[in-house]
Amino acid sequence: MDAIFKGSRSILILSLLCLQLLSGCAYHLGVASRTIPGGYKQISVPVFKNKSQEPGLEVAFTNGLIHEFQRSRVARVVDNSLSEVAVMGTIDSVSYLPGAKRVAGDSSTFLPKGTVIASEYRILLTVTVKVVRQADGTQLWAGSFTGERTYAAPQVTLAGVNSVDPLYNLSARRQNIDLMANDLMLEAHDRITENF
Repeated sequence: MDAIFKGSRSILILSLLCLQLLSGCAYHLGVASRTIPGGYKQISVPVFKNKSQEPGLEVAFTNGLIHEFQRSRVARVVDNSLSEVAVMGTIDSVSYLPGAKRVAGDSSTFLPKGTVIASEYRILLTVTVKVVRQADGTQLWAGSFTGERTYAAPQVTLAGVNSVDPLYNLSARRQNIDLMANDLMLEAHDRITENF
């Protein structure tokens, strides 16, 4: 009889532990251990500086970082005049490299012989993010992030004949940079808020 009581008691305790784990949200468990360096709760995210030759990229990166802080609720994003720390970013460099190339030969009836067309492009990007205390300008954290993404050259009508208007390529490039901005700012948010 004593063995049955101990067995049912163990099952009851195990069941209560499982219920407690299932009732908690894993997302909230992770947030509790994450903080801004110094434990600050109000931050500002000024528009990123753009040192690259590509205009307009700073918006995607700034919005990506703000979105990550709003999503995680580690700190509240407020106006610069009300913040305790500023999370500032700089787009250091962006480069575009043609990837795979297609050379037209005798098998292609659509392109002149010897024509070389890029069939994909690579984007290489470097971004620096730092956390600065507003009161005295002390840098609390800094990190550099690099990203690389390859995308197929835009194609119009015939496959393999992808020499299109530069606006098509610009649109594809911007879409890929927006995706890179989201990925890199998620990584930046996670690295800023880990183990403090």
